Amino acid sequence: MTSKERVYAALKREPLDRVPIFMWFHPETAGNLSEYLGIPVKFLDDVMFNDIRQVWVGNNYAMEGVSLEEGETYSDYWGIKWVKEGLFNQIAKYPLIDADEDTIKDYKFPYNKIPELTDNLLSLECKSSDYFIGCDISPSLFEMYNRLRGMENSLMDIALYPEMFASIMEKCADFNLSLANNAVNRLTLDWLWTGDDVSGQNGMMMSPKSWREYIKPQLARLFQFGKAQALWVAYHSCGSIPDIIPDLIDIGLDVLNPIQSNCPGMEPSILKRDFGNKLTFMGGIDTQDLLPKGTVLDVQREVGTLLDTLAPGGGYILAASHTIPPETPMENIFAMYSAVGVSEEMIFDKASDVCLSLKGQ
Repeated sequence: MTSKERVYAALKREPLDRVPIFMWFHPETAGNLSEYLGIPVKFLDDVMFNDIRQVWVGNNYAMEGVSLEEGETYSDYWGIKWVKEGLFNQIAKYPLIDADEDTIKDYKFPYNKIPELTDNLLSLECKSSDYFIGCDISPSLFEMYNRLRGMENSLMDIALYPEMFASIMEKCADFNLSLANNAVNRLTLDWLWTGDDVSGQNGMMMSPKSWREYIKPQLARLFQFGKAQALWVAYHSCGSIPDIIPDLIDIGLDVLNPIQSNCPGMEPSILKRDFGNKLTFMGGIDTQDLLPKGTVLDVQREVGTLLDTLAPGGGYILAASHTIPPETPMENIFAMYSAVGVSEEMIFDKASDVCLSLKGQ
């Protein structure tokens, strides 16, 4: 099967040759792997059997797609200032953190930068026939507002300025709809990737009632756009979100990520039992303890159990619960892959093919 055929088979719960893979590597992990395999980093997706190819076209590009040196800063199109601290770019300045209500209401999203943002999709054009193509417009709503206003202010605004908060959620959705519309006109896509972190490890940041009142209607607009374009719709939220999974299904969700299985209510067996006939699950492999700290046997056992739970009958895509961190031992990465029948030897064979093709150029 081609990668595109494999992912479609998983989504449609049809027979397939192996579970699809969509693995995200932290840039330092990607560098370590490319050095270990002896290939340029741009070929890593090919060599590591990634069936899905996806790029950021929204503000997540600013967070994860821009390479900075430690302590280096830059400001994105939304007016957010970022600084490289540790493994990731972190927000150094929220443009609306001290703004009054009128200034917040008058905030202008960078519509003039949408063509430039969706230029990122052009790197996938040569992959679109064989691979499943995704477009990531996240953060979509609440998390986008967090990046403008700061987390504490965002949560307070729900209680103190509900009308303003509702209007900003609508503006966030309006911008992302324009972004998505431009994206589908630039490249034929297979799914629309949306998302917001609306929960912590132990529960949601706001009440489910508030989520349903202010966020669900706007998220429904994004989902409906994807459906109108005949796209699968994926949604990402870290943490514990069992309270809103039925709502997500109600508005048309197809794929839920990242399945942090160590969070209350996110146990894979419960999710498969309750929602397995309606959702495809992507993720579930712990990046906090299992991959960086576990043994090879730990990884093989845990990933095997995850596959036994979520993969039967289709509806599962192998992925970690976050980007794979640089401290992850190489043998643990290969142990994770071996659980779905992709051996270290197969990966090195692909790396060898890349090297031969480069020598022949």
